[in-house]
Amino acid sequence: MEGLLRFIEFSGFANVTAGHIVMILIGFLFIYLAIRYEYEPLLLVPIGFGILIGNIPFLEHAGLQLGIYEKGSVMNYLYQGVLKGIYPPLIFLGIGAMTDFSTLISNPKLILLGAAAQLGIFTTYLGALMLGFTNPESASIGIIGGADGPTAIFLSSRLAPELIGPIAIAAYSYMALVPIIQPPIMRLLTTAEERKIRMKPPRSVTRQEKILFPVLGLLLTGFLAPGSLPLLGMLFFGNLLKESLVTKRLADTARNAMIDIVTIILGVTVGASTQATTFLTPQSMLIFVLGALSFMISTAGGILFAKFINRFLSDDNKINPLIGAAGVSAVPDSARVAQMEGLKADPTNHLLMHAMAPNVAGVIGSAVAAGIMMSFLM
Repeated sequence: MEGLLRFIEFSGFANVTAGHIVMILIGFLFIYLAIRYEYEPLLLVPIGFGILIGNIPFLEHAGLQLGIYEKGSVMNYLYQGVLKGIYPPLIFLGIGAMTDFSTLISNPKLILLGAAAQLGIFTTYLGALMLGFTNPESASIGIIGGADGPTAIFLSSRLAPELIGPIAIAAYSYMALVPIIQPPIMRLLTTAEERKIRMKPPRSVTRQEKILFPVLGLLLTGFLAPGSLPLLGMLFFGNLLKESLVTKRLADTARNAMIDIVTIILGVTVGASTQATTFLTPQSMLIFVLGALSFMISTAGGILFAKFINRFLSDDNKINPLIGAAGVSAVPDSARVAQMEGLKADPTNHLLMHAMAPNVAGVIGSAVAAGIMMSFLM
């Protein structure tokens, strides 16, 4: 009987709390959205399953080394790649090897939309400060507005590691919910005529330009914000592997096997970090609210800046303001949303190619913003 009682004491049924049930239901929701609606399935399935792993109740402080926060556990060792900021640069290497910067090179003014879409980062930083968060914590929360999970993880690992769980979950959640969050804002801030604007086809970009871009991009962003080097250094390196055409094997490895492995480990460990006893706090809920506001402000910033630029452009060179929403760095979902909204206004107007320019500019912009914040707050 004593052995039976001890077995029951150590079982999940004896240690479950309402928080565990809530988080398990959220894990189910993530998996459902990923499979049923295909909202960022490569992210939401690992994160959702990680939430289930992290919220199987167990007797904490019993020395079993099971939880992600218990030193010596397997999950804790894997989680060190998140806490130490190891995984985000590897993700950026793979993104660089997958990204074609041709549209941005052919129309450089679109990089301004990527810069404008970082507005939410800095406004939310100020808002978080007013709500009582510290400077480093506020910067880490604000970066959620860039809709860039790896950048959010990297910055919070440096400035606010105690908040890395809710910040990472919020950033990846809003990345996945781009098709739900952005369209109402896009329709609210644009007129039917603006949504029908046709843009000139981008010019052809030479191989030499494609090779020079990552080299010059690294030098420019590195000198401007050295704190962004771990991210943008790997992004531009991955892109050079792709565009040089002489390192095809390395580029293929970076954009396929390596990024897939890192995404699996990152997603599962970030999900497991939502252990209810640690994760469910009023502070975490406030981070989710601020993150949503940050993302919406960033979306609006890109759209409104596109409308502002149009005041100074001729009719033949006007920008469809829908692509301004793609300035957040949720690649390529926000560009796809711009494409879909454009097709609703005019079924013959294809914006995807144009939207990819501010989209990849947003990746660069959010990493630069993180580097700038690091230089001020470290």
